Amino acid sequence: MSVAISAEGVRRAYGDKIAVDGASLQLHRGRITCLLGRSGCGKSTLLRLIAGLEPLDGGLIRSGDRVLSDGPVEVPPEHRDLGFVFQDYALFPHLTVEQNVAFGLKGKPARERKEIAQTQLRRVRLADRAQAYPQALSGGEQQRVALARALAREPSAVLLDEPFSGLDGRLKAEVRDATLHALRHTNAAVLIVTHDAEEALMMGDELALMDDGRILQTGSPHDCYHAPVSMTAARLLGEANALPAQITDGVALTPFGRLPSVGDGAATVMARPEALRLDGEVAARVTSARFRGAMTELTLKAGEHVAHAHVPSRGAPKVDDTVHVGLDPHFCAVFPGA
Repeated sequence: MSVAISAEGVRRAYGDKIAVDGASLQLHRGRITCLLGRSGCGKSTLLRLIAGLEPLDGGLIRSGDRVLSDGPVEVPPEHRDLGFVFQDYALFPHLTVEQNVAFGLKGKPARERKEIAQTQLRRVRLADRAQAYPQALSGGEQQRVALARALAREPSAVLLDEPFSGLDGRLKAEVRDATLHALRHTNAAVLIVTHDAEEALMMGDELALMDDGRILQTGSPHDCYHAPVSMTAARLLGEANALPAQITDGVALTPFGRLPSVGDGAATVMARPEALRLDGEVAARVTSARFRGAMTELTLKAGEHVAHAHVPSRGAPKVDDTVHVGLDPHFCAVFPGA
C-alpha cells in the first residue's frame, strides 16, 4: 500500500499541557483510517497538525518524500494537496450548492468546473440540490456538500473531523452510507476523527487508537477489537471486563472460567461481554438483567468478582438465577504481569 501521509513522532503542547505526545501515523492511498479516542485525547489536534492548521513542536509530517512540517518547514494548508471536512462544514452561504463544490476549482474552464461539481454531487446523492443554498439544506445535506467540495480537487488525502457528531439516529446512518459511497470512489487516503467506536469499526479499513496524546495501537478493526494491546485500548472499542487471572501450565484461570495462555504468574484477562457464555463450569449469580432488544445485559457475580455479559434475550436468565459461566477465547486477551 502506498503511503500518502506520514506523521512521525509528532508533538504539540499548549504551555504545560501536552496535547499530542510523540504520535506516529500513516495514511494509505485508497484506505480509510479512523482515529478513535475519547474527547480531549488529542485526536483533533493531530488532524489539525496534519492539515497544517497548527505548527509542530516536534516530529515530522510528510507527503511521500515531501516534508510538510518539521519545525523550520511549514507548508501552508492550501499547498498540502489535502481536502478538509470540519464539524461546522464551512459552506459559503451566498453560493449555491454547486458553486460551493466548484469553489476550489478556479483555474479550470467553467464547463469543466460544472461537470466536476455535478459528478461529486451525484456521488453524495445530492444532484437534485445543486441550485439550492446552504441555509435551505439539512445538517446531513450540508455535511455531504462539504465532502463533495473536499473531493472535487482530487486531493491525495481527505481529513474529516467528527463528521457525523451533529447528526443522530437514522439521519446519521444515511449520511454515513452516502459518505462511504463517495469515499470509495476516490483513491485518496482518508482520515476520519471520531469518538464513536461503532462508527470506527464500521467505516475504517484501519484504526488508530489514541489516548492521552499517544497512539496506543494501529491495525485492522478486527485485530484491534480482538487483540488489543492494553485494557485502555480494549475499552476504546467497547465494554471490556478486566478479570484477575493466574497463569499456570499454559492456562489462565479467572473467577469466570479458564482459557489457553502462555507464560506463568499473575495476569489480567480482558473479556468482552460476549465472551461470557452460559454453558461453562463456574457458578455465578445474576444480580441484574437489562433488556436491550435482541440482547440482554447481565451483571454476574462469582464470589466477590463481578462481570458483565451480553446474551440473547430469548431464554435469558433472570435476577437471582444461578448460571454456569465459561469464557470464549475469541473475545478475550491476556495481559501477563498485571
